[in-house]
Amino acid sequence: MSTEFPSKNGVVRQWHVIDAQDVVLGKLASKAAMILMGKTKPTFTPFLDAGDHVIVINAAKVKVTGRKEEDKIYRHFTGYPGGLVEKSLRRVRAEKPIRLIEDAVAGMLPKTKLGKQMYRKLKVYAGDKHPHSAQQPVPLAVR
Repeated sequence: MSTEFPSKNGVVRQWHVIDAQDVVLGKLASKAAMILMGKTKPTFTPFLDAGDHVIVINAAKVKVTGRKEEDKIYRHFTGYPGGLVEKSLRRVRAEKPIRLIEDAVAGMLPKTKLGKQMYRKLKVYAGDKHPHSAQQPVPLAVR
């Protein structure tokens, strides 16, 4: 009996939808990252992208604990001298709420070409509607 070795062509991908309403940001991001990497499948291989697609809805209603609403800072550099932009979590939630989940999940994925490939399978929407109903996504509960 030989061990079955997964290949890139033999990967079967599913679509999962996660409702972020009243779910803690870190728990949601770690669950999504595990699915994107394929660690929830028995055929997990570290050097192959065998993960599934993840759709996150209601990103604007995600919950954070403690004083993160005021204290957590999101930074990015524009490329110009003195171009470091700092925004609080409250301001980022008001301007672009999908960035909260995208940054949290991206931080939990590998920092390689393979990680970028996994990140592309993440779709985040601020409201409760998404255009991926044709893929028949399976609802996924995050505790």
